[in-house]
Amino acid sequence: MSVPVAFNDIGKPAKDLLSKDYPIGGVKLEVKTTAPNGVTFKVNGQRDNKTGIIVGDLETKYADKAKGVTFTEAWTTSNHLNGKIELENNLAKGLKLELLTSLLPSVNEKGAKINATYKQPNVHTVATLDVFKTHFSVNSVVGHQGFLAGGEVSYNVLDGKINRYNAAFGYSAPEYAVAVHALNNLNSYAASYYHRVNGDLEASGKASWDATGSNAVALEVGAKLKLDSSAFVKGKISNAGVLGVAYTQALRPGVKVNLGASIDTTRLNENAHKLGLSFTLEN
Repeated sequence: MSVPVAFNDIGKPAKDLLSKDYPIGGVKLEVKTTAPNGVTFKVNGQRDNKTGIIVGDLETKYADKAKGVTFTEAWTTSNHLNGKIELENNLAKGLKLELLTSLLPSVNEKGAKINATYKQPNVHTVATLDVFKTHFSVNSVVGHQGFLAGGEVSYNVLDGKINRYNAAFGYSAPEYAVAVHALNNLNSYAASYYHRVNGDLEASGKASWDATGSNAVALEVGAKLKLDSSAFVKGKISNAGVLGVAYTQALRPGVKVNLGASIDTTRLNENAHKLGLSFTLEN
């Protein structure tokens, strides 16, 4: 018996195919290095093509796998300090505890969250407490032979009210996966599918509808084609006429470049299109 995916990962294969590897609207550089003592450093930098604003962050991570302890800290260009401590399988088998902290000294804004993840065969549960905002949320997924059913509830401790609830159902197999989500207090609905056609070709589609908005259904379909062991292309199009294309190439071990474009086919003669570029360097 296997552990099912987390609630937020139901339908993940379709979501990743339609959203990942599309560096639209900016230029991004990501550098990852690992020191001999196991400390991992990651630097992210991104420039927005429209505004010209450059943002970035520096992240340091150390993991002691033998003790199940991980420390992560990050410092952003907006002087935002973030930290995370993870304890896995320390108190009980299958239990992971996380303490996430954030501090913005310029406005004395601080935050802290405590996450508890419990994994057992056929059950995956995550509970989160926002310490300063006094919000408590819990989601759980049960699975059996590929079938998944999950729910999520967020509770405001001070007001004594439930402020959000969601549900999701899915089925996952090695070659395909389908999922249905009912979000935003069951006011928004989405259905998605993923199909691994063969070793080189993958396809996906998604339909979504918001009961609080118009009665229109938003549709999006996409595909990923593996060209060889080091390159692949992706494409997607929505019923709004927005076409996305991307190309990813591994130039050498540890060096990857990703090109992307978003084209509004209903406004071809206007300045409504976006380009993007991403470099990843990793040792």
